[in-house]
Amino acid sequence: MSDRQLLLGIDIGTTSVKVCVVDSETKEVIASQQKDTQANVPSDLGTEGNKQDVPKIISAFTACVSRLPKDLLRQVVRIGICGQMHGVMLWNDDGEESRAWSRIEREDNTFIRYDIPREKVSALYTWQDSRCEPSFLATLPKPQSHLKTYTGYGCATLFWMVKNKPSKLEKYNCAGTIQDFVVAMLGNLSKPIMSSQNAASWGYFNCTLSDWNNEILSEADFPVRLLPKVVENGQIVAHLAECWYGIPIGTPIGVALGDWQCSVLATIENISDAILNISTSAQLGFVSENFQPPSDEEEISGDQPTNAVEYLPYFNGKYVIVGASLNGGNCLAAFVKMVQQWCLDLGFSVPQSTLWTKLIGLASEDNAVSTLRVTPTLLGERSKPEQNASVQNIDLSNLGLGQMFRALCRSLIENLHKLLPKELLIESNIQRIVGNGSGLSRNKVLQKEVQDIYQLPLIFTSGGDAARGAALAVAPEQ
Repeated sequence: MSDRQLLLGIDIGTTSVKVCVVDSETKEVIASQQKDTQANVPSDLGTEGNKQDVPKIISAFTACVSRLPKDLLRQVVRIGICGQMHGVMLWNDDGEESRAWSRIEREDNTFIRYDIPREKVSALYTWQDSRCEPSFLATLPKPQSHLKTYTGYGCATLFWMVKNKPSKLEKYNCAGTIQDFVVAMLGNLSKPIMSSQNAASWGYFNCTLSDWNNEILSEADFPVRLLPKVVENGQIVAHLAECWYGIPIGTPIGVALGDWQCSVLATIENISDAILNISTSAQLGFVSENFQPPSDEEEISGDQPTNAVEYLPYFNGKYVIVGASLNGGNCLAAFVKMVQQWCLDLGFSVPQSTLWTKLIGLASEDNAVSTLRVTPTLLGERSKPEQNASVQNIDLSNLGLGQMFRALCRSLIENLHKLLPKELLIESNIQRIVGNGSGLSRNKVLQKEVQDIYQLPLIFTSGGDAARGAALAVAPEQ
């Protein structure tokens, strides 16, 4: 077989990592691997904190790459990386002799894996972190940006550390998303480099100027020394420092990107497509041909209606309009886990996979439609972090398990509809919804509710996922 130009795509998600090899000419995935990270660690703030173990994430990600066919890896010409947005991790880099990572080798100097000393890195504080309560956020300066800053956003978390754990910040001289850290590790960079997609997801980033709100942050005693340099989405920022599982040394590496934008890039086929992703959380959005953030400083207030959609940096100067909910597959998973625990309390052990199959089957029956009303915001929402979940209109006729699961599925889509209503899709000439994410593709009940509420065709394409999108984002021009 003659050599092809192959691309390696990497997606470091909230619960799992996925890697794939993409043919740069056909855009097809020809090999892939996926692995759960199991990286969540207890937080000293209890349920208000959400942290993940960085070495575990790196271990899962490198294990996936190591399982890809070596004959394909030798043909990789570029590496694209994306990951979960908003989160922040810290690390210390003392120069070439003391990086936050080290290369573990065999006696013959062949590569085994990267080692991440825990004393060199902090935990990853994820987008699900809720330590920044509304009262704390109210004390922060107003950003000069068309985007708001919420709890779980990198800059908000760093502001919280300035006030509550300043000694922790003093230990480190670098900060970035987990995907920024991976780019720095593979390229042996002394300082992280960030895309405008990830910078915008941190807050306090002016998309028009493509720069941080440095003056505002400095006046508020924010550690601006930790903010990464920001470059254009899709730009090559590093080269593979060493031969890595057969991938040649010097292979170009793109700046790390947002997983949502990469999911859109991999999935969209027409400008009239909207993309619906339901995995851990839920997002519905589409690419705007016309939106540009305000250029006049007086117009950039960061103020938006409570239920407003957001306009996030995409590629080639475009923006993607998105309604993003914190509540998606995580809520359904919590419900399944609750039912499983009830079974255990009654003396029966039922695997979660069995429960998922049974619940979807029960909820698909005609008699599962009921008058139950569910508020599914188990994790709150960014604009209403204090909001809880609830069930209303319970009576003797709607106590069935299938009825409850059906109502929960419907409520998740109704909640998303409040963020991005079908009227906006119609106004934007959206013709169909393209589904993505395991939480949606495996759940025909959710699929039916999407079509009922949005009154648009829901289809699934062979395209994709964020890992494929990350690869496509760095594809050489043909």
